[in-house]
Amino acid sequence: MKYMLLIYTSAADESTCTVEDWQDYEKAMRDAGVLVTGHALQDLTTATAVQVAADGRRTVTDGPYAETREVLGGYDVVDVPDLDVAIEWASRCPGARDGGTVVVRPIAEFGD
Repeated sequence: MKYMLLIYTSAADESTCTVEDWQDYEKAMRDAGVLVTGHALQDLTTATAVQVAADGRRTVTDGPYAETREVLGGYDVVDVPDLDVAIEWASRCPGARDGGTVVVRPIAEFGD
């Protein structure tokens, strides 16, 4: 089953994780054969928010709509047997440290 690991970091960017921590984590997922895909996101200041009103009018604004203490910094998609294994990989993620959070969400699969 595929799960998305949504990696939220502190907006204050107080992480003690190193580039090597992230590289080791990605290598471990690849070596285990569970990594489907994953990407880091650019800085929050590059975000664009889009909303469409009931009448079809579009509103486009720079950055996130709401202030938050956590920022979505990236994601990984893993293919593992069950939720317990997905949680194990989420707990190994460097983004789960230093006040960060990794949200585990099953990916919905629809029939052809």
